[in-house]
Amino acid sequence: MSEKTPVDFWFDPLCPWAWMTSRWVLEVEKVRDIEVRWHVMSLAVLNEDKLDELPAEYREMLEVKAWGPVRVVIAAQQEHGAEVLGDLYTALGTRIHNQDQGPGKDTVAAALKDVGLPESLMDHWDGTPYEPQLRASHKEGIDKVGQEVGTPVIAVPGADGEQLAFFGPVVTPAPKGEEAAKLWDGTLAVASVPGFYEIKRTRTKGPDFSNL
Repeated sequence: MSEKTPVDFWFDPLCPWAWMTSRWVLEVEKVRDIEVRWHVMSLAVLNEDKLDELPAEYREMLEVKAWGPVRVVIAAQQEHGAEVLGDLYTALGTRIHNQDQGPGKDTVAAALKDVGLPESLMDHWDGTPYEPQLRASHKEGIDKVGQEVGTPVIAVPGADGEQLAFFGPVVTPAPKGEEAAKLWDGTLAVASVPGFYEIKRTRTKGPDFSNL
């Protein structure tokens, strides 16, 4: 049997669009021969040099809410291995986005408990010695697509051995089954065109978590 194709996925647990895309990729994993590998990136790191340019509400979210969760997640990765990230992200996203619990300390502590990780990881909430690793993981992902985008970032092996990397796709609701596979195949086809730059259409509503 052939080895599964690795799909590298960078996420920030706060981002609702990354959450929707991650649920789609897990659906693709059921119907295509891929294996998702999870990585941490940070909206706080991405925007730290341009906070003055952002709307007050978004700036407050980045300054107050964005650092704690990613610090805990990178600490979990460093102390317990990258293999814990998928289940931890699912526990966090389910509570933060599907159950609308928000990204506070109680939510993150409960998510750790959900997946059997020690509560002591919460000691990293206000500061962590793993910040260099967080920044390195973030840089690895964002350097593949450029500073003008955010989370999620996906990278897959290209036909020539070089990685294909792209932001998104942003999708809501997350398709399932063959619809998920069709979007995956199309996304890879578009991303593989050397001259392809961007595709968008008007967004009229926020993420739909009703089918998750």
